[in-house]
Amino acid sequence: MLVHRNLSWSAIAYYTWKSMLYYLLLSVAVFLLHDYFEVIKLHLPFSTLTALSTALAIFLGFKNSNAYERWWEARQIWGQLVNSSRSWARQVITMIIPANAQEAQEVRALQKRMVYRHLAFVHGLRVFLRRPKAYNETRQEEIYEETNEYTDTVSFLSPNEYKVFCHKNNPPNYLLNLQGDDLRRAYDRGWLSDYRFVQLEQTLVEFNNIQGRSERIKNTPFPRQYSFFSRVFVFIHASLLPFVFVEELRWASIPVSVIISFVFLCLDLVGERTEDPFENRLEDVPLTALSLGIETNLKKHLGDRNFPAQKDSSNGVVL
Repeated sequence: MLVHRNLSWSAIAYYTWKSMLYYLLLSVAVFLLHDYFEVIKLHLPFSTLTALSTALAIFLGFKNSNAYERWWEARQIWGQLVNSSRSWARQVITMIIPANAQEAQEVRALQKRMVYRHLAFVHGLRVFLRRPKAYNETRQEEIYEETNEYTDTVSFLSPNEYKVFCHKNNPPNYLLNLQGDDLRRAYDRGWLSDYRFVQLEQTLVEFNNIQGRSERIKNTPFPRQYSFFSRVFVFIHASLLPFVFVEELRWASIPVSVIISFVFLCLDLVGERTEDPFENRLEDVPLTALSLGIETNLKKHLGDRNFPAQKDSSNGVVL
């Protein structure tokens, strides 16, 4: 997630330079052919561009609004995961109660195992959501961390659990099943009453819902027709600009056409790079920072002071 108000022009140039080079060369070619070499005298009326610009602005505004809604929903989902994770740690520690003093150490070990397993769920869900997908067009250089390794979960799971976890089709869901098994054993041992068992089970259901809502955004692409036609319309609009301005502005049509093309190109790119919030890119929901925040909070619940190091955000990016 970008946090600085000012964006890096080098990053902007990285994503726009090919299109801008085309717009520049086209503007220069139209000017030379029209005014200098007098080969063509093609001139489009300004009203043509006005109608197209208005329609394109409305289309891009609609696309960007819906793309942002997807991003914001993803952020709300993970905000709910933060809150529910804190509730889970508190419930596990306060609601699972030993039946006698001899079982206190065993219960304490169970509480720590369940809280740590939840941390594995959080980190595992982050990696699971950032895995590559079939329709993903993201270039490899845009990825900022490994998306197919669950190494962050090693310290929170037993060796056997981790081995099975890594080979599951849906690793986070496997951990929720293990949590349910431990709850059932705690209930059978008398460490949970009926009411407390139901409360903890409801929290697990909430984690299932959070994962399911995240997977819905991940696995359902933004309608491809919006993305495709926005690129086509921006290309057509930018290609017509030099023919509209060359008659009146002469050589000045070159910078004017390029600047207007840049504006519409950036509007299109903003929506395109916002529509998929789990692709591990600069503009995505900061899953890594949220995961580390959850880990810190839950370790405080357990009295564990081995807090994770926070990622450096001095470059204006929170991952």
